[in-house]
Amino acid sequence: MHRPAVLHSLPIMSDLEIRPAGLTDIPAIVAMLADDPLGAQRESPDDLAPYHTAFQRLADDPNQRVVVAVREGRVVGTLQLTVIPGLSRRGSTRSVIEGVRIHADERGSGLGTLLIEWAVEESRRQDCQLVQLTSDATRTDAHRFYERLGFTASHVGFKLAL
Repeated sequence: MHRPAVLHSLPIMSDLEIRPAGLTDIPAIVAMLADDPLGAQRESPDDLAPYHTAFQRLADDPNQRVVVAVREGRVVGTLQLTVIPGLSRRGSTRSVIEGVRIHADERGSGLGTLLIEWAVEESRRQDCQLVQLTSDATRTDAHRFYERLGFTASHVGFKLAL
């Protein structure tokens, strides 16, 4: 996987490391993706084969960063950051934050804030002019969290299942 030149653990939690995800992190990542009402309906922690295939595709794409937050050797958080060059906004590059998950034991600890701050700083380092994310309409707690971090609910998102 393309790795940023430097991944810094953020100083607020000195026992925390934010690092590129590896293949061995997939079970922990998938477990966090599945650990909520929405994820429980769409994730399959018992069959990791599709996740391994997807991880390889991400690893082969230099515009993708999947990171994990690790404390005492245990994966406790994750997110995916995608850097997208574009023509709109005068040729701006933007980033998209996806798949933000915090282990149930760590929710409310400030770890989510640290992961998002890392993603914003990495986006700046990648010369992005905009950071965007989507959040399921039912995740009202997440919406308040992102707004506290300075994100604005400025658009309506649409999906088409294929």
